Amino acid sequence: MGIESTLSIIASVLAIGGAIWGGYKLVKQKPLTALMTELADKNTSIKRQHRILSIIDKRLMLSSQHISSTYINGFHSNGRSKLAIFYDICNENHIEPTTEICKLLLGSDEKKFRNEWATRHLKTNSKVTTPAHPETKIPNTAAKDKKGTEIVYLSAILAKQYAETCKRLTDILNKHNIPFAFLEGTKDIWCRDYMPVQTPSGKLIQFKYDPSYLRAPEYSDSRSDVRHVDKVNGINPIFSGINLDGGNVVMLGNKAIITDRVFSENPDWDKEKLINELSTLLECEIIIIPAYKPEYDYTGHADGMIRFVDSNTVLVNNLDQDLKYMKVAISKALEKANLKYINFPWFEHKIKGNNEHAIGIYLNYLEVGNLIVMPVFGVPGNTDAEAIAKLKEVFPNKNIETIDYNDVALTGGILNCTTWVVRKIPLM
Repeated sequence: MGIESTLSIIASVLAIGGAIWGGYKLVKQKPLTALMTELADKNTSIKRQHRILSIIDKRLMLSSQHISSTYINGFHSNGRSKLAIFYDICNENHIEPTTEICKLLLGSDEKKFRNEWATRHLKTNSKVTTPAHPETKIPNTAAKDKKGTEIVYLSAILAKQYAETCKRLTDILNKHNIPFAFLEGTKDIWCRDYMPVQTPSGKLIQFKYDPSYLRAPEYSDSRSDVRHVDKVNGINPIFSGINLDGGNVVMLGNKAIITDRVFSENPDWDKEKLINELSTLLECEIIIIPAYKPEYDYTGHADGMIRFVDSNTVLVNNLDQDLKYMKVAISKALEKANLKYINFPWFEHKIKGNNEHAIGIYLNYLEVGNLIVMPVFGVPGNTDAEAIAKLKEVFPNKNIETIDYNDVALTGGILNCTTWVVRKIPLM
């Protein structure tokens, strides 16, 4: 055998050995889910964060995806959750969050985000020009804070993840001189659900925030810690051990409407005692209405079903279009409470692969002071014109504004869900 042949064989053996060693090192590395957890750890140094992203980038290359060096070098976790960081990595690097990548980085699928990403991507591709990752600018309120004035609070995440939509909303608030501010320390945009409920006398009641629909392991990093949020924003509420989302409390004066989902969320409570305790805490008559089954509305919230017109009248999603058993049950509950109801337009909009969106529900509008901001959807089969006309008929003396809030609605909630309205400016 010639020396050239021998050297060739040795080179091949070394190459194979190097490949085996490289593969061995790859297998021995931490799982990406563990690296993502370390990335979100507040004790992880910036240098280590950049190193982790470089490792993740190399692993993603096997799936033909790439994290840019500019993103890696400028990265800082800033106390964000693992899920929030994952969203940021995908959005800023144009990485499609496929089921495979979700499971690779998070350990589980993230269906809601996949649907949202796909919708945004299609929308972006349909435009001729799109700015590349403009720097997020938090809108400023133009209104002056006055004691007794209602103020609208939004999660700071809304301004970062839905910058254009957030600006549309804050522009409307500024137009009508409605003060607004942003809440820090939150983990998602649905601040109505985890912030305190204000009573007629002005007290803030902070309920336990542990909804059954967020108990799956994949949501552990996206559920806001209410005590942390309150502390960060200087809120000093009265804490209650009752498990209740703010989105399941629709109030006016001394009346509060809550769906019967509150009973299954508090199984250790006797129903009558629970209602009495809620009545005492909220300083209200408690009116219980039936919630939709989870397959129709996984949250079981009242704020997408019903809104007060006055102390004797409510708006409901047109019951003539509803399931027969729900029409009967809601009608009976309102009759028992001596409440008249007005049917309000809504429509069913089907999106393949997304059964959790809120498109078609107008009643999840924002009401603050003399202003109502109602979503309009502009999709095939919409009843936008009918909803606007009905709202103006029901509230002839209110200022009515409409807004495109679809990118938020696609993820399961709309205006009331993403706003927290309180009186007397409780934050300092």
